[in-house]
Amino acid sequence: MFSNVDNMMVMGKSGSGKQPRADVLIRRFGLKQLSTGDIFRHYLGLFNAFGYEGDLNRFYDTAADDFIPDENIKEQLAITGTPDADAIVLGLKAKYYVEQGLFVPDRITNALFESAFRAMNFKGAVLDGFPRTEEQARFLTELLKREGVRLDAILLVENEDELIINRTMGRRICKSCGELFHMEFRPPPDERKNECLKKCNIVQRSDDNVESLKKRLAEFREKTLPAIEYLKSAGIPFYAVPGNLPDYSPERVENSVLEIMGIEPVTG
Repeated sequence: MFSNVDNMMVMGKSGSGKQPRADVLIRRFGLKQLSTGDIFRHYLGLFNAFGYEGDLNRFYDTAADDFIPDENIKEQLAITGTPDADAIVLGLKAKYYVEQGLFVPDRITNALFESAFRAMNFKGAVLDGFPRTEEQARFLTELLKREGVRLDAILLVENEDELIINRTMGRRICKSCGELFHMEFRPPPDERKNECLKKCNIVQRSDDNVESLKKRLAEFREKTLPAIEYLKSAGIPFYAVPGNLPDYSPERVENSVLEIMGIEPVTG
């Protein structure tokens, strides 16, 4: 079972415990995490590095409710023919919505995802954060079929809302390297023994508050549950794993994942 794996996916509510389970798949199958958050940061970073400081509204056709053609954007930015032209245009489109605090449409998210996935030759990924809507799920299944690759398994991390809120409020992140900690389950190491912590502060993410968490949980019910049902109907194998373990440890997390997937757990 699970020989010659193409791709896998981790799904679940925000704060349910997806990352430790994704880490199991990465270690066990030699995969690389493909996170929607990282994708957005990458393309926004490319556009920001390009250095354009003008009004982004000039690239949006309000009458058509869409961006002007990509080639016109490239001409106006004077990047036609440059190696990163397509990526810069994608970054511009993402920034247009982010700057205005608007929901990024599925068509833009799909384009960003496909571009990043293509860079991996559509193989060797643990998908994280995509798809979040049924339309994105449909796009993904069509993309996999077109490229002749599989999604071998989906790990669905299950957790109760109340437990997620309590757990997430203890989450912390290193501003320098991005490593995640938890004040109860994985406390930050002593800064006197860790070079990274000497250079930065361990902080709580700005969106790790009760109001934001409740919004994200509601969005999961409204948008992501239909995506899960669609992927199930497409015949992709699902494995539901508990996000909350009575006795938490990296070994217990790994063994709980492997056991549910029918893989011999790690011993010793």
